[in-house]
Parts: sequence; C-alpha cells; structure tokens
Amino acid sequence: MEPGGDQKLDTRTANEKALDEWLPVTSSRTAKWWYSAFHNVTAMVGAGVLSLPYALSELGWGFGITVLFMSWVITLYTLWQMVEMHEMVPGKRFDRYHELGQHAFGERLGLFIVVPQQLVVEVGTCIVYMVTGGKSLQKFQQSVCPDCKPLRTTYFILIFSSVHFVLAHLPNFNSISAVSLAAAVMSLSYSVIAWVAPLKRGVHEDVDYSLRSTTAVGQTFEMFTALGDIAFAYAGHSVALEIQATIPSTPEKPSKGPMWLGCVVAYIVVAICYFPVAIIGYYTFGNKVDDNILITLDHPRWLIATANMFVVIHVIGGYQIFSMPVYDMIETFLVKSMRFKPSSTLRFTVRTLFVAATTFIAITFPFFGGLLGFFGGLALAPTSYFLPCIIWLIVRKPEKWSITWCINWICIVFGVSLMTLAPIGGLRSIIKSVGSYKFYS
Repeated sequence: MEPGGDQKLDTRTANEKALDEWLPVTSSRTAKWWYSAFHNVTAMVGAGVLSLPYALSELGWGFGITVLFMSWVITLYTLWQMVEMHEMVPGKRFDRYHELGQHAFGERLGLFIVVPQQLVVEVGTCIVYMVTGGKSLQKFQQSVCPDCKPLRTTYFILIFSSVHFVLAHLPNFNSISAVSLAAAVMSLSYSVIAWVAPLKRGVHEDVDYSLRSTTAVGQTFEMFTALGDIAFAYAGHSVALEIQATIPSTPEKPSKGPMWLGCVVAYIVVAICYFPVAIIGYYTFGNKVDDNILITLDHPRWLIATANMFVVIHVIGGYQIFSMPVYDMIETFLVKSMRFKPSSTLRFTVRTLFVAATTFIAITFPFFGGLLGFFGGLALAPTSYFLPCIIWLIVRKPEKWSITWCINWICIVFGVSLMTLAPIGGLRSIIKSVGSYKFYS
C-alpha cells in the first residue's frame, strides 16, 4: 500500500517495498482519474483505427458493424472486471496482469498462461508502432515534398526509433504522462480527420458495397483478416492493471473509482474515433477503400501530411505505454531471479537494448502487422476479450446460469472465435507479404 493506505494490511517485506519503489509500474502512485483516461486512449486508439473502413469492406455492413459494436461492449465489460479485481484481496493490489493470473490459476500456471500472451501483445505492438511511425514519417515527407528523392522505409524507421532511445529512460508511467496526453490528443485528431475529410468529399462515384473478394474462399479469408484487425483495435487490456497501479488507493477511497471513471471517458473517446471512421469511410469509398484510409484520401496534401504527423506523435506515446510493462517484467526478473542490483546502469542497459531490438525487427520485417495478426489473434483476443471472464468465474464463482455467468460465457465464446479465426487471416497476410517484399527496401 502507498503512503496514506492501511499499513496494517501491508504484508510486504522491506526489500519488497524498496523494489516496488524502484520498478516502473509501482514507483509512483500519484495519478488522477484523467491519467487513466488518456493512458487508456493512448493504449486503445492505435493507428489500426485507420484500417476499420477496410475491415468493414471485408465483412459487409451488417456483420461488420455488429462485430465492431460487440467488441466495444465486451471489452468495456472485461475492462470493468479487471478494474474491480485489482484490489479484491484486502491489503493487496494486483498491479500487473500476471499477478492477477497467478491469484486465479496458481503461481506457476498463472505466469505460464498470462506472461507469454501479454508479451506478444506488448512487444508485438511496439514493433508494429516502429513500422507505423517510420511509414507515417515517409508518407509525411512524400506529401510535403512530392518531388524530393524518395528514401527507404528503413531510414524513416531509424529516425523514428531515435526518439525512443531518449524517451525509454523516463522512469515510470507517471513520468510519461505528458507524452501519453499528447498521443491521446493526436489519436482523436487524426481520427476526426479520417472521417471529416471523406464526409466533406462526398460519396465516391460508382461506390460499391459488395464484399471485396468475388470468391467464397477469398471472402472467408478476408473475413478472418478483418476480425483480426478489429481485435487489434481493442488491445489496451494488457496494460490496464499497470495503469491502475499508478493511482493512489486507501480502504476508504480505492483506486477502482477514479480508474473506472477514466476508463468510461476513454471508451467514449474510442467510440467517437472508431465508429465514425469505420462507417463514414466505408460509406464514402465502399470496397475501393485502402487498408489505410489516409492513403485513399490522398488530397488535400497538407491535410494528409498533418494527419500522418499526428499518427507519428500518437505511436510515440503508444510505444511508451506498451513498453513500460515490458521494462517492468525484465527489470523484475533481473533483480529477483538473476540477483542484479537495482541501478540506473541496469535500467539504461535494459531499455536501450529493448529499443534496439524492436528497431532491428521492424527494419528487417516491416510487414510485421501480418505476424501480429497471426500471433496477436492468439494473444490479443484472450487478454482483452475472455481471459478476464475466466478469471472472474474462478475467483467470483457466480451461480451457474445466472445473468453474470451467462454474460461471461458469451464473452468467452465470442473471444475464442476471434482467437481461432483471426490467426488464419494473419497467416495468409504473412504469406502474401513475404512473397512480394524486397528485404531491406
């Protein structure tokens, strides 16, 4: 418990307290409800929102909007569950996703179930954001200077990564609040551009709302890919408990109050971003929309350049949000298991190597989005859609066939379906990307 909490319930040893005061997730517990709001917006509203019109073109009006809306409702519900379970044991806070998993499944099994999935989501998202940031910088340069000599995507990824070699050394979540706030504002800004611009342009002549593919096999694979795209749009749960860990808590004023208020505000912003972009983008361009609606718009150049720079600023903050729990895991492992002494040297080394590794992978495999569609379908759907429901059923034990029991099983079935189908579309995307890509281009 932080200062001001119920010290009688605090069972930590002096060494555990000292370590908590050093680790990035638990070192600062001074956040307010609005920190929860913009941290969750930054984590949730990624550049993937720009692909939602494309996802609708692969699913069609009815099925597409249904999946998008159900994902919004289900993930809001599972986020509420995580907020509620953060302090369900008196005197203890589950500050990390794997700690909640260990409470439900046991010390060893909980780590085995949660940590690999959380790492795939967080490390994978960091790599995707490296690629996205580099490509958005490249699009910005092409928009403001179409006659300039084109540069390789590799160089833009390196330029983008240079920012993170500096920001990575901010110690904890609260220290990146300004970066996260700027990222949240930018995500809302480029989302508004992505639906206002096509709305002003008007419906494309000869617009066609039939599915993109003309064959049953092609439509099936594209549906799987679209499900992965929508699932990727709700990736914030893997850092939810870590965000809540930054909020002060006492028995009289538990952290779940301000955390949930921030989550509700964040989900209102998510709805404002996702639904207009998806619906208006698809309504305007039909099945001719590109997988990034900013590419489809193309004009006016100044507006597209601005939107791409907004994307760059957003993914800078998004990278920091998703990398912070990874730093926490690595630093915890090195101190607790490898017996390293907590120090600024250790922290500098760990974070520099992590940024270097994600940069290298992004440069080598800039089609990593397909890989995330494959592995992310296996990890993203559980962490956001149904793992919180399974934990809830284990620890809360609602009566069988009660409303709560039924709601949780509906979420589990929906999430398992995404986990099963989305990787198939991701695998197809990988095969197509590898076949057409020139390495180190």
